[in-house]
Amino acid sequence: MTDHLTIKSPWPAYEWPEGKQSAALLSVDVDAHSPFLWSLRDGVPDRLAGIEIRRFGPRTGLYRLLDLFARYGFKGSFYVPGFVAETNPEILPAILEGGHEIGLHGYFHEIVAEASDAEFTGALEASMELFVKQTGQTPVGFRSPAWELTPHMLAEIKRLGLAYDSSLSGFDHPYEVDGLVELPVQWAVDDAIFFKFEGGGRDKWPLQSGRTVLDDWLREWRMLHRYGGMFTLTVHDWISGRAQRIALLEEMFDAIRAENTAWVATAREIAAFHAGSANKGRFNVPAHVPDAIGHRRFGQTHG
Repeated sequence: MTDHLTIKSPWPAYEWPEGKQSAALLSVDVDAHSPFLWSLRDGVPDRLAGIEIRRFGPRTGLYRLLDLFARYGFKGSFYVPGFVAETNPEILPAILEGGHEIGLHGYFHEIVAEASDAEFTGALEASMELFVKQTGQTPVGFRSPAWELTPHMLAEIKRLGLAYDSSLSGFDHPYEVDGLVELPVQWAVDDAIFFKFEGGGRDKWPLQSGRTVLDDWLREWRMLHRYGGMFTLTVHDWISGRAQRIALLEEMFDAIRAENTAWVATAREIAAFHAGSANKGRFNVPAHVPDAIGHRRFGQTHG
């Protein structure tokens, strides 16, 4: 068994189910071309490359990922914008058929800084209605596009009775924000920041080496397992459905499967465990944004 590390901290150690030392949440954001359309919501240019590279996801990439999960016997959490489900009505049933969880992810993948409170509420309610209509099931989880959250969004998630959010990074194990279960994410184990390359002069950095990324992900996974944390892997249909990335994920999944004290579970399962365990309330933090510090600067001269 891998060594279990303990550290001195004002916070207690997280307690996983009996016999488990850590958890792995394997998640897919099925964004397809919804972020592309949101970024061009005032007018989409008459060009095909940008939208076609993303349409690869619902055509092929998603189904390669579903096949990958099935080969390893892993269940994951798939976060789908309402627009993607609306324009590809076969997606939600296919995900559920594989035994996976579906979660809310905006309607048009709205970026928080570019959407009003009213737009967020409307998108959340419309997504919920669509998911129920297409599947007969009510989703219990939300993940914000681009992983941002406001107090208004948090209040609306709670108002609609969702069980958890998965957008923030304040711990690397489950916690609570104003009483709502939070399943943390981490940019360093998100495929988009390494492999999101669309061409056409829009990209800000080149593609990264898959081997280097895999090495970093494996280090993160192994150390989080030793610390007793939760490894949240986030991939995208149109990015990690490509052949090279499927090969990368096979190696990642091999490492996780080899550790029998790691609990591979969906976000729904992890959130339900947290809410019913001794961990509940131990890691509850306020949804507080501090005031500006300009008036508290030191070294000012007062006449």
